[in-house]
Amino acid sequence: MLDSLRDAARSWVAKLLLGVLVLSFAAWGIADAFRGDAGGNTVLSAGSSKVSATEFRLAYDRQLQLLSQRFNQRITREQAQALGINNQVLSQLVAGVVLDEEARRMDLGLSETRLAQLTGEDPAFHDASGRFDRNRFFDVLRQAGMRPDDYLQSRAQIARRQQIVEAVADGIKVPDTLLKAAALYQGESRTIDYITLPLSSVGEIANPSDSELKTYFDAHVAEYRAPEYRKITYVKLEPEDIADFSSITPDEIKDYYEKNIARYTTAETRTVDQLSFANADAAKAAHEKILAGTSFDDIVKAEGKTPQDVNLGTFQKSSLPDQSIADAAFALPRDGVSDVVNGAFGPVILRVSAITPQTVKPLAEVEGEIRKTLAVSQAANEVPAVHDGYEDDRSSGATMAEAAAKLKLKAVTIDAVDASGNGPDGSPVANVPEKARLLPAAFQTDAGIDNDPLPVGSNGYIWYHVDSVTPARDRTLDEVKDKVLAQWKSEEATKRLTAKADELKKRLDSGTTLDALATELNLQKETKRGITRLGNDAELSPQAVTQVFGGPDGLTGIAPAAADEAQILFKVTESVEPAGTGPESIPEDQREAFKSRLSDDLLDQLVAQLQTEFPVTVNQAAIDRALAF
Repeated sequence: MLDSLRDAARSWVAKLLLGVLVLSFAAWGIADAFRGDAGGNTVLSAGSSKVSATEFRLAYDRQLQLLSQRFNQRITREQAQALGINNQVLSQLVAGVVLDEEARRMDLGLSETRLAQLTGEDPAFHDASGRFDRNRFFDVLRQAGMRPDDYLQSRAQIARRQQIVEAVADGIKVPDTLLKAAALYQGESRTIDYITLPLSSVGEIANPSDSELKTYFDAHVAEYRAPEYRKITYVKLEPEDIADFSSITPDEIKDYYEKNIARYTTAETRTVDQLSFANADAAKAAHEKILAGTSFDDIVKAEGKTPQDVNLGTFQKSSLPDQSIADAAFALPRDGVSDVVNGAFGPVILRVSAITPQTVKPLAEVEGEIRKTLAVSQAANEVPAVHDGYEDDRSSGATMAEAAAKLKLKAVTIDAVDASGNGPDGSPVANVPEKARLLPAAFQTDAGIDNDPLPVGSNGYIWYHVDSVTPARDRTLDEVKDKVLAQWKSEEATKRLTAKADELKKRLDSGTTLDALATELNLQKETKRGITRLGNDAELSPQAVTQVFGGPDGLTGIAPAAADEAQILFKVTESVEPAGTGPESIPEDQREAFKSRLSDDLLDQLVAQLQTEFPVTVNQAAIDRALAF
């Protein structure tokens, strides 16, 4: 909500959450959005300002569209409900309606001249030259199912809201005191002494008694519950499933190979050294020294450069962006040195230090690949006919196996699989095609139902049938005893390690040194410097870093290590503030972020205050009706 309010002062597209203006209703399948109140239903009202059911539905559908684009998939109503879209849209519209009521109370207005100017600036109505086109204005609105008066009314509404938003949010300046505090916070580093307590330090964990294990299992029985399993039969149709490899002749393979020889050719590559010079005279003088017997490497050294400085890299000829350098480099023998070459960035001398010749895969090596390519390509044209034949046979009463066999397809049965793709042994079931589609579909249908095929790729299908369902159930202890025992021992080891770490911390706080504790435990005390709040550490987990900054020098603590389920016992020995830190230490992007958050806070407070002055009435029944169609 706050981001939308702030952005309202910048772009009319971003004002969609502060108003109901949009010119893409037609693309969303929504027209006539401004023609009344959808049966007189008011979703929100504050004073004399209202939001209609149609406007609510419009904002809701737009939010769905944005989320679908963000997640690159269509968001369903159920997913939208789980994401709280209703409440998000409601909050946005509440902010807008109280701003409208405040604008009405303040008697804010907009002159016809300014309204015309704003309309003329709208790029949706510009012609190819970037100028307002009256005919385009009417065409765009007509295509969107919007009347000109509706557009102008909504444009004026947004402009009035913008006046309030700009008055509150524009010109915000982040105090230097805040910026300096943030710089000190981010830049502070700490040093700790610590010992790492491995999980193995608690010793071997003996097996529990049968009664203890049974008690533990009963308390965690849901964790070992067997999921629902389904027996699924499927028939997959893709071009490779019906491809006839034997139908491809040697002549066809040879012809394809010759026409696509570049696909089987690896171009020659060369490793090129390039020594650049400030001017042509310097380059010419260096080249004369090379002709006189001075090595290229000696010239490089004389120029104050290293072999790494002049190594241009390994390239195919077409990969070198400078054609003159490419031509010269690929005309040299190995270890050959070029004349002075006038490159795009000045005179250079080149050396080729390695050459990998061009290679061409022989026909015999790629014959099988080509045969498959040609057979699959031919089979792609036959997929529609095979699809129709399968459907006809099924309609005539044939089973999946019978219809598949007639068309030389395979009916495959998965005896038991859960919704995650695992079998009863907990391992993934192999060879489940289109798992991300097939399993959700199979777990949303019922046993014995004939289902529509699922699309596969650009021209494939999967027919599927749920043969039977094994309901989820609680497993017995005997079925999962090994897993339960391993889990019990793991948790017991963690408990003992935690207790041991707690006892050691008490001793550390009572005056025993880390050195003494490390010696006693036959561990090594280590010191880590330069720990910062924002840094990543190989030994310390994020929780450990947070704890290290949880108090003053001398702070002790226990925290998870970064790996191996170990714990660290630490003591903060030093805190270092960054030298010369001031407001200017904060990068510009972070300054803008602070500014945005301050603006957000002010706008949030404004909206909250306006809601107390103009109580908002919500008509839930109207919302339900708006979402019902």
